[in-house]
Amino acid sequence: MASRSTITPARSAPDVQSSVPATQVSLSRVGVTGVEKVIRVKADGAENLYHANFECFVDLDSRQAGVHMSRFEEIVGEAIDEVVLGEAFRAEVLAAHIAQRVRERQQGRRAEVSVEARYPETVRTPESGQQTQEIYGLFGTAVASERGTRTLTGVQAQGMTACPCAQEMVAELGRERLADAGFDAEEIERAIEAVPVATHNQRGIGTLWVGCPEGGPSWIDAPELLRLVESSMSSEIYELMKRPDELAVVAKAHSQPRFVEDCVREMIRAVAEGYPDLSDDAFVMARQENLETIHRHNVVAERYGTLGDLREELASGKLRSRHTTTREWLEAAGP
Repeated sequence: MASRSTITPARSAPDVQSSVPATQVSLSRVGVTGVEKVIRVKADGAENLYHANFECFVDLDSRQAGVHMSRFEEIVGEAIDEVVLGEAFRAEVLAAHIAQRVRERQQGRRAEVSVEARYPETVRTPESGQQTQEIYGLFGTAVASERGTRTLTGVQAQGMTACPCAQEMVAELGRERLADAGFDAEEIERAIEAVPVATHNQRGIGTLWVGCPEGGPSWIDAPELLRLVESSMSSEIYELMKRPDELAVVAKAHSQPRFVEDCVREMIRAVAEGYPDLSDDAFVMARQENLETIHRHNVVAERYGTLGDLREELASGKLRSRHTTTREWLEAAGP
């Protein structure tokens, strides 16, 4: 019986990745995507599990054929063990540690790492006080260079919006019918003010990013950003609700109807007013997508730019000719 042969690598195999490529041009980003990890975080005597996706990139010199792909996986695992276990999970802090290690181990001038995780939080419903677990999106991006590390903290939450346009049309219809029924103008307005006015609703998905330049604070509190996102919509929503909670949510939403554009503007205003210590070089990106109920399409609004530009526009009303994008802000973290 023939023995099974094995193939063993040569002891002095050449480092092909470090060789000079046939076409010598530098590459902006080389790396890995779709790296999945389950992260265990112990805090306050309890253990929470987070499912996270990672993307890791490094720039590549024109005289280097390739990066060592296996090192990305090694670095992610090491950073999770060193940074996350035993402390509150902060996606941007983990991303920053990985980016710094990637830059060092891959010998790049610039490294970029992104983390996307699902974030559980137990909240209480507005009337019955029922405990319910809500799932939020938590994002972190970091760019490490010789100048330091800049980070982006991002969150995503769902809520409810009530359409102001349809509500006004329904109110006008109510005025007409009340007038036909013999009510005078003063009585009609009292009635319209006293009762909730119907409109169509959307489930909204709000996303908010806040970026800190090199030398700025190392993190922004993600739960606080989540509250800003939820409060920008007509009402918060809950997975588990009793009837009094349902009434409270619907009544609140119809008392402050908002367009998709209103939600974005509220997020921007809240960041500008709520983070006075952030420098003008900080970055903000707010995005709202509403899932329509009376249309087949969805609606989206966005605003992005440096915090300085946003503060100036809020204060003066002067429009900016262009808005700094997320990619432009990240690319500014060059060597």
